[in-house]
Amino acid sequence: MIKKITTILFFASSLTLSSFAQQFKVAYASSALQKPFTGKVFLYLSKNNTEPLTASIGFEPLTCFAIDVKNIKSGEDVVIDNHAVSYPVIPSDIERGDYYIQAVWDRNLGGRSIAASPGNVYSKPQKISISKDRNQSFAILADQVVPEQVFTASEFIKELNVPSRLLSDFHHKPFSLSAAVQLPLEYYKNPEKKFPVVFVVFGYGADYHRISGNAGMKHISLGSEPVIRVFLDGNCSLGHSAYANSENNGPWGDALTQELIPLLEQKYRCNGARMLMGHSSGGWSVLWLQTHYPEVFLATASSSPDYVDFRSFSKVDLYQDSNLYYNKKGQAYPGGTVAGRFPFAYVKEMYQVENVISRGEQQRSFEAVFSKKGKDGLPEQICDNQTGAINHATAESWKKYDISLYLKNNWKELQKDLEGKIRVSIGNDDNFLLNYPVKLFEQEMKSINASVTFQYYPGDHFTVSTREYMDDTLGFLEGRYKQWLIRNKTDVK
Repeated sequence: MIKKITTILFFASSLTLSSFAQQFKVAYASSALQKPFTGKVFLYLSKNNTEPLTASIGFEPLTCFAIDVKNIKSGEDVVIDNHAVSYPVIPSDIERGDYYIQAVWDRNLGGRSIAASPGNVYSKPQKISISKDRNQSFAILADQVVPEQVFTASEFIKELNVPSRLLSDFHHKPFSLSAAVQLPLEYYKNPEKKFPVVFVVFGYGADYHRISGNAGMKHISLGSEPVIRVFLDGNCSLGHSAYANSENNGPWGDALTQELIPLLEQKYRCNGARMLMGHSSGGWSVLWLQTHYPEVFLATASSSPDYVDFRSFSKVDLYQDSNLYYNKKGQAYPGGTVAGRFPFAYVKEMYQVENVISRGEQQRSFEAVFSKKGKDGLPEQICDNQTGAINHATAESWKKYDISLYLKNNWKELQKDLEGKIRVSIGNDDNFLLNYPVKLFEQEMKSINASVTFQYYPGDHFTVSTREYMDDTLGFLEGRYKQWLIRNKTDVK
């Protein structure tokens, strides 16, 4: 009898849920896409941001939903209701009030951000008012297309596109690596002279198009030696490739060293000296490249790198702790802070919003690089999305990308090719708590007498913009370059 009553109550509640489900009806215009669509449809809502698609995922309030659809024709509605993947609540439980709303049909053609991937179809922002009436239905028409990015070259700024056989074979479709090349002012004055190259890897979210049309961008030099600067683009459909070979993104490191660099040196007058600079995700990238291709690069200046020791991943020890969201006292782990002290974002919310915005954002980007490919073809998740319980089998597989652990275990073999080549710098109050894994990294390097330089500065994640910070960085690279010149019996000009 009890079982029967429970079944009746469940059935009745299901009817009530479906009868009073907030609905959004989303369609796309034939002017935006002429063929049937199969993939994911996303809905972004914000009370504060008048263009919700521009929201910083995980760092500003956002309500969002996603559904999978198949063979939907233009003009045909799809319904987003309580069955959608939702954050922070299902549609019927949204806080009542006014919202700005936009929809995206994600074609996933290779761009990083769902909201800004070229070829994606989206709607213009519109303002809606959600009342207490849960039978309300809102119609959204997506009739805009994200345009392809266009690079504007100049006398000293060039675009470099390199078809990659390695990545094309991995993805089973044509794939290229792209970069912006800044030639020194002396490049045309002395047509016989060759120059050292400094490769720059941007942090998460930035790409080489920020150099487009920037003809007046400041040139750098190593002392009196002008350099060719190459701005690499690590963006991919799953986030930031970090130029690491991975099961999900493919062989980015091999493609860079075996395909892009040889073509660069064939096209421009490079003298064979290759150095690396990178900040944040770019800082992690250049450490990975230097430690895994030590003979290719002569020096690396990494600033504020992403987690270099997974015993402090947003202050969580991925190997020993049990939960990524809460510490043993039940307190939420911060994901972003002001001056390393005052949280403005939490790890739980960052992961849960990316359960909806399911590719290209920061946390999923880490999983795309570090995780194995799961049985569903997607990167294995480091934790349970709802509870935060750490998947320790996945954490174990991440160890190959733990730079501190890698160098500790392999320093004897790497020492002759890495001696003195690495400099890591960071602010003492990093916004994303990245100074803590850097300190663990330094302790490990000291324990094995590894010649890795560490430098700490007053300030936060963005201290890299100061003059002192940049002078110190370039000074380190200059010193390594002069040693390279001596070894190669070349005079400094």
